[in-house]
Amino acid sequence: MAFFGGLVAIAALLYGIGWMLSLDYLRLVRHDMLLGAAVMFSLIGVSHFRKPDLMQYMIPKGLPAPRRLVYLSGLAEIVLGLGLLIPATRTASAWGLIGLLIAIFPANINVAVNNLPPPGGLPAKPWYIWSRLLFQPLYIAWIWYAALAP
Repeated sequence: MAFFGGLVAIAALLYGIGWMLSLDYLRLVRHDMLLGAAVMFSLIGVSHFRKPDLMQYMIPKGLPAPRRLVYLSGLAEIVLGLGLLIPATRTASAWGLIGLLIAIFPANINVAVNNLPPPGGLPAKPWYIWSRLLFQPLYIAWIWYAALAP
């Protein structure tokens, strides 16, 4: 939910700046959504390196080298998030992020099924943990609309 809040806040802020300063390119909702996704995925990717323990516990038991998987997913989020900003790599980056969101979904399921606290000290109530699963398709739709939709 916090990630979604960041996406919406950044896109809304950019749109508001565009409206106040009459900047047409910032009054395009899809463009603002794309910039919001680039910023949020890059920031969350950096957090994988700054505090890997906040993510490592989410990795389902049985998967090898959980810390390495946290670093790998963080690197992918940074590279693919920044790739959204480059027209030549936008489509590949968008599909890469969609694939990554699908690949990390088992970690979110692991958190919900095992009633683990979500990362970053967010509420550990079961309704919140399970509701996080509903946001994954929303992030996929956000990326698709911002970067891939005709």
